[in-house]
Amino acid sequence: MVKRLLALACTMILAGCAATDAEITAPPGVPGNTACGDVRIAVNPWSGYAANVAVVARLLETELGCTVTTAELTEANSWAGLADGTVDVILENWGHDDLKKKYIDDQRVAVELGLTGNKGVIGWYVPQWMTKTYPDITNYRKLNDHADLFRTERSEGKGQFLAGDPSFVTNDSTLITNLKLDYTVVYAGSEDKLIAAFRKAQTEKTPLIGYFYEPQWLLSEIDLVRVPLPLYRPGCDADPDKVACDYQPYDLDKIGRKAFVDSGTPAATLIKNFTWTNDDQNQVARQMTKGADADKAAQTWLDANRTVWEAWLP
Repeated sequence: MVKRLLALACTMILAGCAATDAEITAPPGVPGNTACGDVRIAVNPWSGYAANVAVVARLLETELGCTVTTAELTEANSWAGLADGTVDVILENWGHDDLKKKYIDDQRVAVELGLTGNKGVIGWYVPQWMTKTYPDITNYRKLNDHADLFRTERSEGKGQFLAGDPSFVTNDSTLITNLKLDYTVVYAGSEDKLIAAFRKAQTEKTPLIGYFYEPQWLLSEIDLVRVPLPLYRPGCDADPDKVACDYQPYDLDKIGRKAFVDSGTPAATLIKNFTWTNDDQNQVARQMTKGADADKAAQTWLDANRTVWEAWLP
């Protein structure tokens, strides 16, 4: 867990708050000020999410005077944190209609905080060089003809399909079964290891097929080609045991703890207003992945995009 501690009182004058963003009593001796207080943000294990956190946390601290605490959690544990009060906000949610029903509709401990502006795409990918050497490699019906190419020591005599972090929610094992493919899922173990595998496969011209997604900064550095699966239609993935279609496109959104939002903290307003593009996220994520401090990477983007983030402020 990483903790950032700054002044508890905001230094901005806030007016005209509405609904759940009502004013909080100003600290003594600071006319018109609004207290921000603590903000606890879940950090899920991929670089794009970490980029969101870096920028939002930087603004919460420097512009609103919030005390920001972050916790590295899986997606499921992040939602559970909204229920037990240990998490105030999830900054990048990929679908999870089941969790929305549980925590928003049924338990009523969480609320939607609007879209991030990012477009999420999950799918199966191969390095670009493979499409030239094996022209039918992006036809999923032909993948069994090439299963031997992808066989590894870990794939138990079948073709290896490389996944990322085991905590990521995927349909890959079910898809392989239902599409009758002679492959088995092998986990790289993390996003970093998945990225390293695709980078090596492209550089050394070694066969690889696996799970990947956008937004993701790596796609601006190496070319990966998506393998289209049967067309996604709403409801085709409703039964997790019968999924035989591609992943749905996602409009990524934010989720907040209801009590946190209802407290009137200006932090909730900033988070609601936060929205940027895949390119914005990739810029920050790339710097962080290459070793830049999160605050420095965030500040670099903030310095170049003042007119964007000023519109997020309460």
